[in-house]
Amino acid sequence: MKITVGKGSCGIAAGADAVFDLLSEKAPCPVTVTGCVGACYLEPIVNVDTGGAVRTYVKVDENGALEIVKLLAGEENSAGDYAMKPEDGENGQRIALRNCGLINPENIDDYMERDGYKAAEKCARSLSPPQVIQEIKISGRCGRGGAGFPTWFKWQAARDSEGDKKYVICNADEGDPGAFMDRAILEGDPHAVIEGMIIAAYAIGADEGIVYVRAEYPLAIVRLEKALEQSREKGFLGENAFGGGDLPEAARRFDIRIKEGAGAFVCGEETALIASLEGERGMPRLKPPFPAQKGYRKKPSNINNVETYANIPWIIRNGGEAFAAIGTEKSKGTKVFALTGKIAKGGLAEVPMGCTVGDVVYKNGGGVKDGKELKAVQLGGPSGGCIPKRLTDTEIDYGSLAATGAIMGSGGMVVMDETTCMVDMARFFLDFTCKESCGKCTHCRIGNRRMLEILERICRGEGKEGDIELLTELGGEIKAGSLCALGQTAPNPVLTTIRYFRNEYEEHIVDKKCAARQCKPLLTFSIDGEKCAGCTLCAKKCPYGAIDGAVKSAHAIDAEKCVKCGSCADVCKFGAVNTK
Repeated sequence: MKITVGKGSCGIAAGADAVFDLLSEKAPCPVTVTGCVGACYLEPIVNVDTGGAVRTYVKVDENGALEIVKLLAGEENSAGDYAMKPEDGENGQRIALRNCGLINPENIDDYMERDGYKAAEKCARSLSPPQVIQEIKISGRCGRGGAGFPTWFKWQAARDSEGDKKYVICNADEGDPGAFMDRAILEGDPHAVIEGMIIAAYAIGADEGIVYVRAEYPLAIVRLEKALEQSREKGFLGENAFGGGDLPEAARRFDIRIKEGAGAFVCGEETALIASLEGERGMPRLKPPFPAQKGYRKKPSNINNVETYANIPWIIRNGGEAFAAIGTEKSKGTKVFALTGKIAKGGLAEVPMGCTVGDVVYKNGGGVKDGKELKAVQLGGPSGGCIPKRLTDTEIDYGSLAATGAIMGSGGMVVMDETTCMVDMARFFLDFTCKESCGKCTHCRIGNRRMLEILERICRGEGKEGDIELLTELGGEIKAGSLCALGQTAPNPVLTTIRYFRNEYEEHIVDKKCAARQCKPLLTFSIDGEKCAGCTLCAKKCPYGAIDGAVKSAHAIDAEKCVKCGSCADVCKFGAVNTK
């Protein structure tokens, strides 16, 4: 019998540490940890393996942990109240996430029991480097960092480049704060990434690997460090890796180190990442030369992201054709999405390419929470496009998403309901990319700032005729004139919301109204006398004394004093505060 507690960052944030400590103290069997299984909305998650079956308990607090202890002791309990319901079951096709939530990420033996490092051994014993690259080519695996560039082509380019030293780099910076799959994989299955990097290094002839991970993810770093040390102890990394033998010299001494980055969004771009690795400010440079020819320290370098490397061992073990059989003719395999926003089941969902956006929202995400209507979905991170509900039958592949104005990007998927103001949402995302711009390109540095100022004006009720056309013109110029993908995609939220929700911009500018009631400067606050119970709470909380009324009498708002902060609406327990 064994108990496993989910202790990824999401589980810990939900209280998994206290649950783990209590179970470790009182449970009559071993208690171990695992990473995030993807169902973040159900954390903390506890699995009880009785030897014949595994029972899953969700949203377990300390009381729930005590009920599980009673269950194991044969005492009367209510642990069933915490049992996972059938409708909460995870669906999808897991390749990158195949071990997350199932193994102890701090124990290499758990990984090896699930065929871990067999793919690397297969390469070392029976496949030549060209054969490895050919297998990746057959798989049709493209980069999952956003650009969708064929993985095999990057590997081949690095292999063909002349150099006395070559590097394999993992981009684990995860610039999109909403797309947390990189962190989840490193926390839940770090050995999959290490094994993928070993295979890539063997294929291109690299003897050094670097994982560039943002310092804000300390748990991922700790578990990755432990995994690297265990890999060295088992002989998969370092001097005489895999027993040496007939392996190329680089493969016999390949090792990996960690570089903690500062978490800059722009460092998701590979040349900016390289600059940061070299101790410079993270700023992109012109290509060519590409990193495969002249990358880190001017040496041939291959850069892939976490999800790509995590896929590689599966592809080598199962064959490129098995991976290619998943997805569509143009987009092979699976993609991990981070579901957030107004979604019922927030977390990670790994789905086959070719399924629709609606499939992910409704089948994996459980639809919009609180029974509200879906309004839009934003894909691709802060610089992704927003598509309306009517386009959620769009297939998830690079070409189909690009046609809508959205991008695959880092896999962030933000769900919005009818309470979302699309103008304010565009302002929110553009504010983020403005702050994250490295400032190198004038178009990005100044153009996006001017767009943000216009949006802020519109949300304050100060929009004017011609603003929509000016935003459209500026957005096109910024996309055309920026050096890297940050600037080239930053206007996407604005351009797509204008494309699909132009009426909301016109309402803000012409009618000075926000239909979603999110832009407070455009709202008028009043109190419904029939609903008001005269509790005086709103008057006490109003910072400007704009509300008058006696106890147990209907209150009223002085429009001249009201600054539209919304404090009254936030505290009213009777729904008496109206906005229009």
